[in-house]
Amino acid sequence: MSSSFRPPVPQPVAIAGPAGALEARVEEPVPGVVPAAVGVVCHPHPLYGGTLQNKVVHTLARAMQELGVPTVRFNFRGVGGSAGGYDNGAGELDDALAVCAWARQRWSCDALWLAGFSFGSAVALQAAQSVVPRALVTVAPPVGRIIVAPVPRPACPWLVVQGDRDELVDVTQVRNWVGDYAPPPLLVVLDGAEHFFHGRLGELRAAVMEFLSGELAGPA
Repeated sequence: MSSSFRPPVPQPVAIAGPAGALEARVEEPVPGVVPAAVGVVCHPHPLYGGTLQNKVVHTLARAMQELGVPTVRFNFRGVGGSAGGYDNGAGELDDALAVCAWARQRWSCDALWLAGFSFGSAVALQAAQSVVPRALVTVAPPVGRIIVAPVPRPACPWLVVQGDRDELVDVTQVRNWVGDYAPPPLLVVLDGAEHFFHGRLGELRAAVMEFLSGELAGPA
Protein backbone atom coordinates (compact mmCIF):
# COMPACT_ATOMS: atom_id res chain seq x y z
CA MET A 1 0.00 0.00 0.00
CA SER A 2 3.02 2.24 0.16
CA SER A 3 5.38 3.59 -2.46
CA SER A 4 7.91 1.00 -1.26
CA PHE A 5 5.77 -1.87 -2.55
CA ARG A 6 7.63 -3.93 -5.14
CA PRO A 7 5.37 -5.94 -7.45
CA PRO A 8 6.18 -9.64 -7.56
CA VAL A 9 7.88 -11.02 -10.66
CA PRO A 10 5.25 -12.48 -13.00
CA GLN A 11 5.55 -16.25 -13.34
CA PRO A 12 4.31 -17.79 -16.61
CA VAL A 13 1.90 -20.70 -16.21
CA ALA A 14 -0.35 -22.73 -18.50
CA ILE A 15 -3.84 -23.44 -17.20
CA ALA A 16 -5.97 -26.22 -18.63
CA GLY A 17 -8.98 -24.60 -20.29
CA PRO A 18 -12.02 -26.00 -22.09
CA ALA A 19 -10.48 -25.23 -25.51
CA GLY A 20 -6.89 -26.06 -24.56
CA ALA A 21 -4.12 -24.49 -22.52
CA LEU A 22 -4.57 -20.88 -21.41
CA GLU A 23 -1.52 -18.62 -21.19
CA ALA A 24 -1.38 -16.90 -17.80
CA ARG A 25 0.81 -14.96 -15.40
CA VAL A 26 0.83 -15.58 -11.66
CA GLU A 27 2.00 -12.84 -9.30
CA GLU A 28 2.38 -13.82 -5.66
CA PRO A 29 3.34 -11.06 -3.19
CA VAL A 30 3.59 -13.35 -0.14
CA PRO A 31 4.68 -16.80 -1.34
CA GLY A 32 4.55 -19.84 0.89
CA VAL A 33 1.44 -18.95 2.89
CA VAL A 34 -2.28 -19.54 2.38
CA PRO A 35 -3.59 -16.11 1.36
CA ALA A 36 -6.75 -14.41 2.63
CA ALA A 37 -8.05 -14.34 -0.96
CA VAL A 38 -6.94 -15.04 -4.51
CA GLY A 39 -7.48 -12.68 -7.44
CA VAL A 40 -8.42 -13.32 -11.08
CA VAL A 41 -8.47 -10.51 -13.65
CA CYS A 42 -10.19 -10.70 -17.07
CA HIS A 43 -8.83 -8.65 -19.99
CA PRO A 44 -10.64 -6.48 -22.59
CA HIS A 45 -11.99 -7.57 -25.97
CA PRO A 46 -9.87 -10.23 -27.71
CA LEU A 47 -10.74 -8.88 -31.20
CA TYR A 48 -9.56 -5.34 -30.37
CA GLY A 49 -6.13 -5.98 -28.90
CA GLY A 50 -7.14 -7.04 -25.40
CA THR A 51 -4.58 -9.20 -23.59
CA LEU A 52 -3.35 -9.99 -20.10
CA GLN A 53 -0.72 -7.27 -20.61
CA ASN A 54 -3.32 -4.47 -20.79
CA LYS A 55 -2.43 -1.58 -18.45
CA VAL A 56 -5.80 -1.57 -16.71
CA VAL A 57 -5.54 -5.33 -16.15
CA HIS A 58 -2.06 -4.78 -14.67
CA THR A 59 -3.49 -2.05 -12.44
CA LEU A 60 -6.31 -4.23 -11.11
CA ALA A 61 -3.89 -7.04 -10.34
CA ARG A 62 -1.46 -4.63 -8.70
CA ALA A 63 -4.20 -3.31 -6.39
CA MET A 64 -4.83 -6.85 -5.17
CA GLN A 65 -1.14 -7.63 -4.80
CA GLU A 66 -0.58 -4.54 -2.66
CA LEU A 67 -3.13 -6.03 -0.26
CA GLY A 68 -1.16 -9.27 -0.08
CA VAL A 69 -3.32 -11.25 -2.49
CA PRO A 70 -1.84 -13.42 -5.28
CA THR A 71 -3.28 -12.82 -8.73
CA VAL A 72 -3.78 -14.56 -12.04
CA ARG A 73 -3.90 -12.61 -15.30
CA PHE A 74 -4.72 -14.81 -18.28
CA ASN A 75 -5.34 -14.66 -22.00
CA PHE A 76 -8.72 -15.78 -23.24
CA ARG A 77 -8.78 -18.51 -25.88
CA GLY A 78 -7.12 -17.51 -29.14
CA VAL A 79 -5.16 -14.64 -27.57
CA GLY A 80 -1.38 -14.77 -27.28
CA GLY A 81 -0.32 -18.30 -26.38
CA SER A 82 -3.81 -19.50 -25.44
CA ALA A 83 -5.32 -22.28 -27.55
CA GLY A 84 -8.61 -22.00 -29.39
CA GLY A 85 -10.36 -19.06 -31.01
CA TYR A 86 -12.73 -16.23 -30.13
CA ASP A 87 -16.16 -17.56 -29.08
CA ASN A 88 -18.33 -14.44 -28.76
CA GLY A 89 -18.14 -14.43 -24.96
CA ALA A 90 -19.53 -17.90 -24.28
CA GLY A 91 -16.23 -19.74 -24.49
CA GLU A 92 -14.47 -16.86 -22.76
CA LEU A 93 -16.84 -17.29 -19.82
CA ASP A 94 -15.86 -20.95 -19.65
CA ASP A 95 -12.20 -19.89 -19.70
CA ALA A 96 -12.76 -17.55 -16.74
CA LEU A 97 -14.54 -20.26 -14.78
CA ALA A 98 -11.64 -22.65 -15.38
CA VAL A 99 -9.10 -20.06 -14.22
CA CYS A 100 -11.10 -19.28 -11.07
CA ALA A 101 -11.25 -22.99 -10.18
CA TRP A 102 -7.52 -23.35 -10.86
CA ALA A 103 -6.63 -20.34 -8.69
CA ARG A 104 -8.71 -21.59 -5.77
CA GLN A 105 -7.05 -25.00 -5.98
CA ARG A 106 -3.50 -23.67 -6.39
CA TRP A 107 -3.65 -21.60 -3.22
CA SER A 108 -6.08 -23.79 -1.25
CA CYS A 109 -8.24 -20.68 -0.83
CA ASP A 110 -11.94 -20.39 -1.58
CA ALA A 111 -12.13 -16.60 -1.13
CA LEU A 112 -11.94 -15.14 -4.64
CA TRP A 113 -11.61 -11.55 -5.84
CA LEU A 114 -12.82 -11.39 -9.43
CA ALA A 115 -12.19 -8.38 -11.65
CA GLY A 116 -12.47 -7.41 -15.28
CA PHE A 117 -12.04 -4.48 -17.62
CA SER A 118 -14.45 -3.64 -20.45
CA PHE A 119 -15.27 -6.94 -22.24
CA GLY A 120 -13.54 -8.65 -19.31
CA SER A 121 -15.91 -7.00 -16.85
CA ALA A 122 -18.89 -8.45 -18.74
CA VAL A 123 -17.28 -11.89 -18.53
CA ALA A 124 -16.48 -11.42 -14.83
CA LEU A 125 -20.06 -10.37 -14.11
CA GLN A 126 -21.38 -13.51 -15.79
CA ALA A 127 -18.80 -15.70 -14.05
CA ALA A 128 -19.79 -14.27 -10.67
CA GLN A 129 -23.17 -15.96 -11.00
CA SER A 130 -21.59 -19.37 -10.49
CA VAL A 131 -18.18 -18.86 -8.86
CA VAL A 132 -19.66 -16.64 -6.09
CA PRO A 133 -16.63 -14.43 -5.46
CA ARG A 134 -15.97 -12.63 -2.18
CA ALA A 135 -15.75 -9.38 -4.16
CA LEU A 136 -16.33 -8.28 -7.75
CA VAL A 137 -14.74 -5.33 -9.55
CA THR A 138 -16.02 -4.28 -12.97
CA VAL A 139 -14.19 -1.44 -14.72
CA ALA A 140 -15.86 0.30 -17.68
CA PRO A 141 -18.57 -2.36 -18.00
CA PRO A 142 -19.79 -2.31 -21.62
CA VAL A 143 -23.42 -1.49 -20.86
CA GLY A 144 -25.44 -1.21 -24.04
CA ARG A 145 -22.70 -2.87 -26.10
CA ILE A 146 -22.02 -6.32 -24.64
CA ILE A 147 -24.16 -6.09 -21.51
CA VAL A 148 -27.54 -5.70 -23.22
CA ALA A 149 -29.76 -8.03 -21.18
CA PRO A 150 -30.46 -7.97 -17.43
CA VAL A 151 -27.88 -9.85 -15.37
CA PRO A 152 -28.75 -10.95 -11.81
CA ARG A 153 -26.96 -9.08 -9.08
CA PRO A 154 -23.98 -11.03 -7.75
CA ALA A 155 -24.32 -12.01 -4.10
CA CYS A 156 -21.15 -10.22 -3.03
CA PRO A 157 -19.71 -6.73 -2.53
CA TRP A 158 -19.41 -5.16 -5.99
CA LEU A 159 -17.50 -2.14 -7.26
CA VAL A 160 -18.08 -0.43 -10.62
CA VAL A 161 -15.49 2.11 -11.82
CA GLN A 162 -16.32 4.31 -14.79
CA GLY A 163 -14.77 7.34 -16.46
CA ASP A 164 -17.16 10.13 -17.39
CA ARG A 165 -15.25 10.84 -20.62
CA ASP A 166 -15.33 7.22 -21.78
CA GLU A 167 -15.58 7.24 -25.56
CA LEU A 168 -16.88 3.65 -25.74
CA VAL A 169 -19.15 3.29 -22.70
CA ASP A 170 -21.72 5.95 -21.88
CA VAL A 171 -21.50 7.01 -18.24
CA THR A 172 -25.22 7.86 -18.10
CA GLN A 173 -26.11 4.35 -19.21
CA VAL A 174 -23.80 2.94 -16.56
CA ARG A 175 -25.35 5.13 -13.86
CA ASN A 176 -28.84 3.99 -14.87
CA TRP A 177 -27.77 0.35 -15.04
CA VAL A 178 -26.18 0.50 -11.58
CA GLY A 179 -29.30 2.17 -10.19
CA ASP A 180 -31.50 -0.67 -11.40
CA TYR A 181 -29.89 -3.08 -8.93
CA ALA A 182 -31.08 -3.46 -5.35
CA PRO A 183 -28.87 -2.87 -3.54
CA PRO A 184 -26.84 -1.05 -6.19
CA PRO A 185 -23.14 -1.77 -6.51
CA LEU A 186 -20.73 0.89 -5.34
CA LEU A 187 -20.13 3.23 -8.29
CA VAL A 188 -16.98 5.33 -8.54
CA VAL A 189 -16.94 7.80 -11.44
CA LEU A 190 -13.56 9.33 -12.28
CA ASP A 191 -14.10 12.82 -13.67
CA GLY A 192 -12.36 13.34 -16.99
CA ALA A 193 -11.22 9.73 -17.36
CA GLU A 194 -11.66 8.00 -20.70
CA HIS A 195 -11.99 4.31 -21.53
CA PHE A 196 -8.37 3.27 -21.00
CA PHE A 197 -7.83 5.59 -18.00
CA HIS A 198 -4.75 7.22 -19.54
CA GLY A 199 -3.02 9.22 -16.83
CA ARG A 200 -5.55 8.01 -14.25
CA LEU A 201 -4.34 4.52 -13.42
CA GLY A 202 -3.13 5.61 -9.98
CA GLU A 203 -6.62 6.83 -9.08
CA LEU A 204 -8.13 3.63 -10.43
CA ARG A 205 -5.78 1.53 -8.31
CA ALA A 206 -6.54 3.61 -5.22
CA ALA A 207 -10.30 3.20 -5.69
CA VAL A 208 -9.98 -0.55 -6.10
CA MET A 209 -7.65 -0.87 -3.11
CA GLU A 210 -9.99 1.12 -0.89
CA PHE A 211 -12.91 -1.12 -1.85
CA LEU A 212 -11.01 -4.40 -1.49
CA SER A 213 -9.30 -3.42 1.77
CA GLY A 214 -12.75 -2.85 3.24
CA GLU A 215 -13.81 -6.28 2.05
CA LEU A 216 -10.66 -7.82 3.47
CA ALA A 217 -11.38 -6.30 6.87
CA GLY A 218 -15.03 -7.36 6.82
CA PRO A 219 -16.67 -10.57 7.97
CA ALA A 220 -15.76 -13.78 6.15
